[in-house]
Amino acid sequence: MGETMQIRTRGIRTTVSALAAVAGVAAAAVPAAATPASDTPRFLEPAELPPHPSSPWYAGAVAAGQPDPLPMCVGDALPSTTSHREYWTEYDTNAQQLTVEGRSEQWAKDFAALLRKDLAGCAKKLMQQDPDITATQKYYGRLNAEEGADVYGIHTASARGSSDISLFSVGRDGATVTIVRWSQMGTFQHAPVADFKATTVTAVNKLY
Repeated sequence: MGETMQIRTRGIRTTVSALAAVAGVAAAAVPAAATPASDTPRFLEPAELPPHPSSPWYAGAVAAGQPDPLPMCVGDALPSTTSHREYWTEYDTNAQQLTVEGRSEQWAKDFAALLRKDLAGCAKKLMQQDPDITATQKYYGRLNAEEGADVYGIHTASARGSSDISLFSVGRDGATVTIVRWSQMGTFQHAPVADFKATTVTAVNKLY
């Protein structure tokens, strides 16, 4: 308050400026708390996704719970505590980020390992589930982002003529695991691997 407050008691004017001074000394003795870092993992912004040649990216709000439908390869492993955000363009290209805050760092380590195992066996599993699908995959390596991230590519072609390419990454920061998925019609030659790796590094590094 910029003005001196006054209290009138039995005709005697008593200022509270002295009290304010005492309070100021007490406040100075306790350092002001720094603005706390967000304890909620942050998600990618549309502009941080691999650039699309003909469209900007758009994004929905961050939503609690598993997405519907579940993403291929990693969907079965997602717990109910998953948070996710959907991204899309004006064309067929879309993306998704899924983040899970674990109970402990060891839990997150084990969960990330499970996701990597699911992705490593994804093509084989897809073909077992649907004989009309031919699936192939590639491993694009490990990235240096916090506790690390791994990047995979999955191509699926159906007997009906469809051809789709997806990129996945699994990264971890402490007890939190995040998954980024990018998909569109096409083959491996249409996959923006370098840009997706940059997106993955951004996603993991900006969690907290």
